[in-house]
Amino acid sequence: MMEEEVPLSGGRVTVGVVRAGDTVRRPATASSPFVAELLVGLRRQGFTGAPRHLGFDGAGREVLSWVPGRVPARFRRWTDRQVAAAGSLLRGFHDATRASRLAGRSPVVCHHDPGPNNAVFVDDVPVAFIDFDTAAPGDPLEDLGYMAWTWCISSKPGAPAAAVQAAQVRVLADAYGLGPASRSRLVDATLDRQLRNARWWRSRLACPSPRVADGREIIERVRWSEREHAYTSAHRAAFDAALR
Repeated sequence: MMEEEVPLSGGRVTVGVVRAGDTVRRPATASSPFVAELLVGLRRQGFTGAPRHLGFDGAGREVLSWVPGRVPARFRRWTDRQVAAAGSLLRGFHDATRASRLAGRSPVVCHHDPGPNNAVFVDDVPVAFIDFDTAAPGDPLEDLGYMAWTWCISSKPGAPAAAVQAAQVRVLADAYGLGPASRSRLVDATLDRQLRNARWWRSRLACPSPRVADGREIIERVRWSEREHAYTSAHRAAFDAALR
């Protein structure tokens, strides 16, 4: 008997993702072989904070294990406990990929999109990452810079003061176990990821339809990334001071 397929919303890049029983089915992409080897390798290394890769179905879709829990629908203010758990989870993921064939000459394999929208929460704490479509060899600061932004920093008028946000970036760095030399480069990594995000969304405007979002939504994501970059730049002294 065929299990009912329930469309899953929330993914910003891959469309056509469904849940079928205790599995998730995703359309295969050019990155599917890499992701398959990555997820198998993570499990072999004892890292449980990611789905298991179960092969491909008759339609050629990737089959992944369903990770029980909740994926936040929106970015919001996170507690120090949640940020620390996210930092520890990222360190575990990176450590499981060090010196692997997939990392190649890079220090680790990066998730490249470890925001709260790609984290599964259990008892209000992040316990796993999902959506490894953009995973690739890289430097840990690429992920940490993105995480510092999406978990700790916000330019919204109602957000906490920059000094409060900066203290939470330190919580993230401490939980990850980031060394002094890398701490001095974390703000630069955050600024870089904000600019890269703006460029990536701007490039989507030139893509043929169907796009991952409509034109207005894409433009807003570009503007949001640029606002966040301007805010981080304006308060750089506070973020640098917190990381010393």
